[in-house]
Amino acid sequence: MPPALRQRERLAAAASAAEDAALLAGSSVGSGASGAAGLGARAASEQSLPAHARHRPRGSSVAVDFEDKDAPQQGRVEGQGETELSRKDKEAIALLVVLYLLQGIPVGLAFGTMPFLLKARLSYSDIGVFMLATYPYSLKLLWSPVVDSNWVGNLRTPLGTLSLGRRKSWIVPIQTIVGVMLWFLGSNVDRLLLAPHPDVYLITTLFFTLVFFAATQDIAVDGWALTLLSQENLSYASTAQTVGLNTGYFCSFTVFLAFNSTEFGNKYFRSAPLDYPMLSLSAYLKFSAIAYLAVTAWLLFFKQEDAEATDKPEMDTKSVYGVMWRICKLKHVQAFILVHFVAKIGFQANDAVTNLKLVEKGFAKEDLALAVLIDFPFQLVLGYLAARWSKGANALRPWLIGYVARLGFALVAMALVRGVPTQPIGMPYFILIISTTVLGSFASTVQFVGISAFHTQIADPLIGGTYMTLLNTVSNLGGTWPRYFVLKAVDYFTVSACGAPGAHHPRSAAAAAWTADKLAAASGAHAVIGQECVSDAGKAACAAVGGACHVLRDGYYATSSICIALGAVLLVVFITPVCRRLQALPPSAWRVSLSNTKGRVA
Repeated sequence: MPPALRQRERLAAAASAAEDAALLAGSSVGSGASGAAGLGARAASEQSLPAHARHRPRGSSVAVDFEDKDAPQQGRVEGQGETELSRKDKEAIALLVVLYLLQGIPVGLAFGTMPFLLKARLSYSDIGVFMLATYPYSLKLLWSPVVDSNWVGNLRTPLGTLSLGRRKSWIVPIQTIVGVMLWFLGSNVDRLLLAPHPDVYLITTLFFTLVFFAATQDIAVDGWALTLLSQENLSYASTAQTVGLNTGYFCSFTVFLAFNSTEFGNKYFRSAPLDYPMLSLSAYLKFSAIAYLAVTAWLLFFKQEDAEATDKPEMDTKSVYGVMWRICKLKHVQAFILVHFVAKIGFQANDAVTNLKLVEKGFAKEDLALAVLIDFPFQLVLGYLAARWSKGANALRPWLIGYVARLGFALVAMALVRGVPTQPIGMPYFILIISTTVLGSFASTVQFVGISAFHTQIADPLIGGTYMTLLNTVSNLGGTWPRYFVLKAVDYFTVSACGAPGAHHPRSAAAAAWTADKLAAASGAHAVIGQECVSDAGKAACAAVGGACHVLRDGYYATSSICIALGAVLLVVFITPVCRRLQALPPSAWRVSLSNTKGRVA
């Protein structure tokens, strides 16, 4: 089998990291999946998968009704037990953890930190525009064959010839670019974010470019893992990915938000309160840039990439695209892709907006980050349980329970947002937040493990990598495309008017008195008082006359209710019957012919 496909077949991780990050970044109360879940799930289930499928495919939201007794038993080959790690494998795992950790830095920033920081100055519609920056992780299937099929063996420089290789020829320049971009952002981020009217399109473009390069690095590192590790220890590649990327993600999102909070530093680390955070975004970006460039320099000058031994012909880039097109032409693959595209709509508002609403209503960002950290060890244990539960021929069966549970937690989240205490938030409410976070993450874990098992069952062993990358891409895209429209809908359904500061309603007696004073003192104020206060222009106009925005109707509740209703209807009329039919198909129904492919696959 050609290296480009053999590498994707065993690991199929080219799209695996983003889903964890996206889920965690959008993890709302009772619905967000912790990235740690994948680690526990994989450890429990990996050795029960076929050799070609010992990787971490990505799950998305698909539910199937009750266990189908007539479904064929798509058996799995038992693992052959653990193999002692050699020193070379241990060093390879350490290197992979570092490379994936670096990859987690821009992922955590784009998927997690930036929406929280931008929300203080931008509308939900603007946040929706920024979320377009996360699309490269959902679309990297489009250029992954290019990365797999093109490289430079050696690079001649005035100082001599540098040895690169199949993977380093991508990783070294890409990590250099990311390091330079992080330093540039660190030097300019304060100006970009603290401007009176932040340019959301410029910020989105910068982070879109950053995520694009991080996604490309992901493709190259995934392929390199298969030659860094020995054949019998390839399963550790996906474990290194989870550990490294989650660590980088937590550093850039959860840990950073905590240390970027002035209140957190004053409460836990400082003897005397100060008015600035312990860690600024600018300093964190520059430190990350130095880490990127230092690791890249070490790779370039001190790490030799081993040649890939193969006696089989390679498929060129065009042939790989041809294989993917043949897969997409299968009718049941098209149906499954459609399921992936709609299966996350039901809890999309919960995933994208709930945490932002909690912070907006006074729940501290550092407390929310602490809740996610507490959730981490729980998901290690619960991941094992989910993996054991999802074994067997009916791998889609747990999706029904996970799907329904996530719809239920979306309802619970609305109640929690409405019930945020006006006084300082006490321990009972905080414990409630943690409990729903843990339970919601478990529901997401069950869904992830179930769809992972099904993906490995249906993937054609000859082109498993291409097959898995395709399924993982549409799974990721199914969680990405609705988010922009959901955030737009929150602003659309929100009714907010400009009024007196501190007044409960813009038409109250206090507001009327304040309005009269303003009309007497400020020319043109009559055109602002009582007008909309949802758009950036409306908020700016209200602030210009000293007013405050008062929310008369919060669009979050309407948007989340619509999503839940759509999710429930889709589950009953489309997702369940389609998945029951697909699960009953024999493995041969998912195969494609490769007879017309250049570089014939053996």
